[in-house]
Amino acid sequence: MHFVDAKGILTASGGYNGMNIYRGCTHGCIYCDSRSRCYQFTHDFEDIEVKRNAPELLEKVLRSKRQKCMIGTGSMSDPYMHCEEKLGLTKSCLEIILKYGFGIAIQTKSDRILRDIDLLEEINHSAKAVVQMTLTTYDDELCKTLEPNVCNTKRRIEVLEKMQERGIPTVVWLTPILPYINDTVENITAILKECVRVGVKGVIAFGMGLTLREGDREYYYAALDRHFPGLKEKYIKQYGNAYEVPSPRSKELWEAFQKICKENGIISNADECFKYMHEFPEKYKQMSLFDL
Repeated sequence: MHFVDAKGILTASGGYNGMNIYRGCTHGCIYCDSRSRCYQFTHDFEDIEVKRNAPELLEKVLRSKRQKCMIGTGSMSDPYMHCEEKLGLTKSCLEIILKYGFGIAIQTKSDRILRDIDLLEEINHSAKAVVQMTLTTYDDELCKTLEPNVCNTKRRIEVLEKMQERGIPTVVWLTPILPYINDTVENITAILKECVRVGVKGVIAFGMGLTLREGDREYYYAALDRHFPGLKEKYIKQYGNAYEVPSPRSKELWEAFQKICKENGIISNADECFKYMHEFPEKYKQMSLFDL
C-alpha cells in the first residue's frame, strides 16, 4: 500500500460521476480485467494506491456542484478492500455524499459494506443509494478458488438480503462466466433464485463468458494451470488470443437467465440497469436548484 495526493476524484460522463478512491486490489480474483495493461499500472496490482486526499477533493467538488447527481464507485477497484478497515476513506466519502445530498451507486464483493449500512440507508432516504454485488458461482468451494481473498457467495447474498431489509435497492453483476468452470445452467439458476428471494432490482450480464486482455490473460492462464490443469491449453486451442471468450453453452445459459428474470420482474437488460443506477430522483434534482 502506498499513498498519493490525487489531483481529481470524479470523472464525469453524461450527468453521472465515477469515483475511485483506491487503485489496485487485494481480492485476488483470478479473472480480474483491471489487471489489464491498458490501464497502465506503474506499480504491482496488489500494492494498493491510496488517494489519501479523496474526501477533501470530493467535498470541494460537491460543495460547488449546482446539480445533484449519482456518484458511482467500485467499477475499477473495490471500495471495501482490507485496507478500508483501517483507512475508512470510503466511509468518509459516503458521509460527504450524504452531507451534500447526492446519490451513490456502489459496487463491491465484500461484506465490509455492512459497516456502512446505516449511512447507505440515510443516503437512500435523502436521495438514492444502490448497492451492487458481484456473484459468479453458487459453489462456495469454487468461490474460494476464483475469488480467494473476499467473502463467499452465500455471505454476499446475506449482504443483499440485509440491504433489502433496509429498503436499499440492489443490482447483481452475474459476470464473468468462465468457460468450463462456472458455465452451467445449475449455477446460473441457483444464483438467480437467490436474487429473486432477496428482491434484487436488476442483474447485469454481458452474454455468457469473459473478456481477456494483455496482462489479465497471463494472470488468468497462470491460475488455470494452478487450479485446473490442462484447461489453459483448451482455451488457447479454442479461443487463441481473442478478447471475447464466450462459453460454448452461451445460448442455453442466456435463455435460462432471461427466462428467470422475466418471470420474476428483474431487470435483465444491462443498459436499463445502468440507466436505473445513473438516474438521480427527479424530485431531488428540482430541490437542488434552491438549496445551494
